[in-house]
Amino acid sequence: MLRARQKLGKYRIISRIASGPLADVYRAYDTIHQTRVALKIPKVSGGLTEEQVLHEVKVAVKLRHPNILSVQNASYIDDRLVIAMDLGDESLADRIVRRISTASALDIAAQALCSLAFAHEHKIIHCDIKPENFILFPGNKLKLADFGFAKLSLRTLKASGSGTIDYIAPEQAMGRPKFQSDVFSLGLVLYRLFSGKLPEWPFAWPMVGNEQLRNRVRPEFAEMLRRAIQLDPADRYRNAIQMQAAFVRLQSRARRQRRSGAKRLSKQGGSWRQLQWREFQRQFRTVLETQYQCRGCEGPVAENMQACPWCSFDNPARGAASRMPAHCPRCERGVKNDWDYCAWCYGPGFKAETTRFYPDKRYTSRCANKRCREPLMPFMRYCPWCRMKVRRPWKIEGSKHRCRACKWGVVKEYWNYCAWCREPIRRE
Repeated sequence: MLRARQKLGKYRIISRIASGPLADVYRAYDTIHQTRVALKIPKVSGGLTEEQVLHEVKVAVKLRHPNILSVQNASYIDDRLVIAMDLGDESLADRIVRRISTASALDIAAQALCSLAFAHEHKIIHCDIKPENFILFPGNKLKLADFGFAKLSLRTLKASGSGTIDYIAPEQAMGRPKFQSDVFSLGLVLYRLFSGKLPEWPFAWPMVGNEQLRNRVRPEFAEMLRRAIQLDPADRYRNAIQMQAAFVRLQSRARRQRRSGAKRLSKQGGSWRQLQWREFQRQFRTVLETQYQCRGCEGPVAENMQACPWCSFDNPARGAASRMPAHCPRCERGVKNDWDYCAWCYGPGFKAETTRFYPDKRYTSRCANKRCREPLMPFMRYCPWCRMKVRRPWKIEGSKHRCRACKWGVVKEYWNYCAWCREPIRRE
């Protein structure tokens, strides 16, 4: 083991990132280029041969792609083979256990498919697709790493059952990896990304987490994952290229549906409504934080709204990128890392991520629970500290009107429905 501040050639060790039976990975500082890098030091005597290690380097050098982790340098230093690579923020395995929005998850899925499709285009089977081998960089940038088990697809393919057991395809476990094996493994990774659950053998549908998956994504996307995780390789996509093409078609279809909805709105007097929305935003955008678009009518909405005030679409901003640092896994609205519960939907608490309290200028009130008295933001339905329901009606600055059902503030001059309870607004 290398120690912190120890010198290794031009590199100064900062800390150890991971240690496994085949290699150790360190965070280090390149004293010449003055950049931080990840150093992978294979354990040649721990089950790996030098030929296998050099094979990984050759494969990584061959694959030049924005979503594939590149090798900066490989050399022998003090009788150790040292592989220097770009240093990311964390692995997908670290990120996948925290709350993540559907929009961010779809972005990650697109990049993962892109990286694996590129490898398959070059006739390379990765053979170890798992969350730990996807590295995240700033800006939600994803890169595929660790081609240590990668095999070139030739007319005859000789390979062991190398891979990680939780994500390994049945035929790969028997020593016969195919392009479809990578498809199977990536299907499991994406299934866990969207459902929060990792299915187990015999992978019979509906699998664990299927309800969570169906609540987050379109049925067509769930069906794509189902095809990728079929036990028989012949029933899966032939390779990641075909799977990526299916994903792109689904994304294009969703965009076309949104555009067609916008066109229908235009035929129904969209120009007048656009003027209405513009005037509404001028008056209330800052107060209500309506920087999102409704998934139904594309009108301005806030992520804390239970329904679109224009068309009554449920959870209209779902899947949008939040200003908050995390997302509720149930309603996908933004939450802060120091909250114990979601302030917008009722449900069990979150896994504690920090004991630190983060102040926020949006806190304007306090919980009515005498044993709590923690700060609240406008239009919270529940206290994020004690889960007590907020009973005092929220007002909207600049509007004197209230909903007749829930008594919360509404903008009667513009809205068709109450954004908090979906009650139709009557105009006398």
